[in-house]
Amino acid sequence: MDNGQRFPALYARDFRLFWLGQIISLSGTWMHSVAQSWLVYSLTKSPLYLGIIASLSSLPILLFTLFGGMVADRYPKRNILIITQILSVIPALTVAILADKNIITVWHVGVVATFLGTVNAFDVPARQAFLAEVVGKADITNAIALNSAAFNGARIVGPVIAGFIISSVGIPACFYLNAASFIPVIFALSKIKARGTIKSYEGNIWKDIADGWRFITKEKPVLYIMSLIAVFSLFGVPYITLLPVLAGEVLNVGAKGLSFLVASAGAGSFLAAMMIAFKGEIKRKDLYIPLSAFVFSLAILIIPFSMDLHLSMLLIFFAGWGIVSFLAVSNSFIQHAVPDTLRGRVMSLYTLVFLGFAPVGNSVIGITAHSFGTIASLKVFALLCIAGSIIFSRLFRKEAV
Repeated sequence: MDNGQRFPALYARDFRLFWLGQIISLSGTWMHSVAQSWLVYSLTKSPLYLGIIASLSSLPILLFTLFGGMVADRYPKRNILIITQILSVIPALTVAILADKNIITVWHVGVVATFLGTVNAFDVPARQAFLAEVVGKADITNAIALNSAAFNGARIVGPVIAGFIISSVGIPACFYLNAASFIPVIFALSKIKARGTIKSYEGNIWKDIADGWRFITKEKPVLYIMSLIAVFSLFGVPYITLLPVLAGEVLNVGAKGLSFLVASAGAGSFLAAMMIAFKGEIKRKDLYIPLSAFVFSLAILIIPFSMDLHLSMLLIFFAGWGIVSFLAVSNSFIQHAVPDTLRGRVMSLYTLVFLGFAPVGNSVIGITAHSFGTIASLKVFALLCIAGSIIFSRLFRKEAV
């Protein structure tokens, strides 16, 4: 089998431009994420504030992403993405300047995180729906996997670079570099030929949004997938929020150690994405999706028991592999099931349960860790994920086979 058959999405010029631009931009985004976490932890020494800032980053997605999906179905997705990428430069530069002048406070970070979250509420649904336009449905699984590989490859590179930059140059440099990293993806989007049918809507906005929900409730396998994503967003994925506490207080490895922990999740995620991209299509989704959900849940259950950096990195690696395998193949399952006219709205609901529920999960885990301890909170939340995975596996396999 030749490379064209292995990675067919890369043979589409527009996807290739978009993908290459994203690799650079996303590396900057992950540098920003690690630097922001360490900045908040340095300012407050509090897991509660880490949870609050993470919540503020994703709260706007909970509030506005359904409107973002409707906008993606009404207007050219490429133009939406160009606007969101330009707007994303503003928060990066703002934090960079404030931190550089040493006048930044935690509420500054909160305001900037909220602004960026609002931009993402419109960016993410458009980005998810845009993939089908640049490659077509036949290669959508490959495109999703390669897109995930870019995201998680950046998740390896960005945090490692951030760790060394924070130690040697300082936190502000990470934010300056992130601002500059948006230039390549803006350039790439400007060179992509706009395509895709844009339907003229004259109906009620709420009815348009409700059409996406009606589709999901009729398609039971899609509904079950969305439900488990919601469980993971509330109780599983927020473990990332507490990594600065694990690095600083449990493992005692500092900013560099934190960067290696985050990069380990990225390495596992990258491997998962590349495995799916190499396969081209996952034939037994009814087995692959539940299996990857169990791997993620089990890994995050064992993480709190580890007192060694290398073991923690290995466990976080498996957690990264599990969650990305689950999300990428689930995304592909949904994209194949949804009609083009509803794609933006259905993907906005996907974004809502994956990213929009995160502020609730981050707040709960932040408060719980503050009140009962980080380790105890992680154990309880992981058990909830395992319970959710068991219920999902039984329901999903019955409908998907």
